[in-house]
Amino acid sequence: MDAATERDALIAALSWQVAMGADEAMLDEPVARTAAPPAERTPATTPGTTRAAPVPLRKPPPGGELAAGLAAGASTLEELRAAMQAFEGSPLRETATNFVFADGVPGAPVMVIGEAPGAEEDRQGKPFVGTSGQLLDRMFASIGLSRAENVYITNILPFRPPGNRTPTDAEIALFLPFVLRHVRLAAPRFLVLAGGVSAKAMLQAREGITRLRGRWHQVTNQDGTVFKAIPTWHPAYLLRNPMAKRDAWADLLLLQRNMKDD
Repeated sequence: MDAATERDALIAALSWQVAMGADEAMLDEPVARTAAPPAERTPATTPGTTRAAPVPLRKPPPGGELAAGLAAGASTLEELRAAMQAFEGSPLRETATNFVFADGVPGAPVMVIGEAPGAEEDRQGKPFVGTSGQLLDRMFASIGLSRAENVYITNILPFRPPGNRTPTDAEIALFLPFVLRHVRLAAPRFLVLAGGVSAKAMLQAREGITRLRGRWHQVTNQDGTVFKAIPTWHPAYLLRNPMAKRDAWADLLLLQRNMKDD
């Protein structure tokens, strides 16, 4: 096999793995991911729940301090919307058609945080209104929830990345202060983190969505407020991989049980 053929074969194999949902590399030797040196261990949380450190943890990107200041200065959701619309620190606003803030019921017990607007969301200026959004609505309807009554929805990014590409780490870090303030002002009882981008950003996790989903985590906001969060597959992934709907259904049942018990 010549070099060009071997390269094409490797690219095809990698593309297949991505399509099947692989989102992290495995090392040759197993890693005890849950083990930590004694000095680094954190107090135990409730069974089945992991606690995320306050975010963000990384050095703010260019424009990040301004974003953090604007977010902190918002005392209502409308003020936050206005602050985000006025923020000019991201080139994404130049390529997007519309600013996408939120949809659903402010103050609802469940708040969904997705990745970024898609093409239809960019056209309408609302999150999760395309094909994946329609699936999300059906998923919540199966446990008696809807964005018309008890669900509030937003994304990590308020602007669609060009070509619907995955958001970069810098873009996520830039808008994370707005997202955290959004959560604080909406004050949900539960967060649903839809997809790997949202889960890893909000939990400051290195693991992919495969390892994160299926159990409760805790997100501690910058003011110390704690929110229960459950990561799950993004509806767009479920449309490409119907077999994963069984996992998503298990996540929904876990949410439903906790809503009844809380």
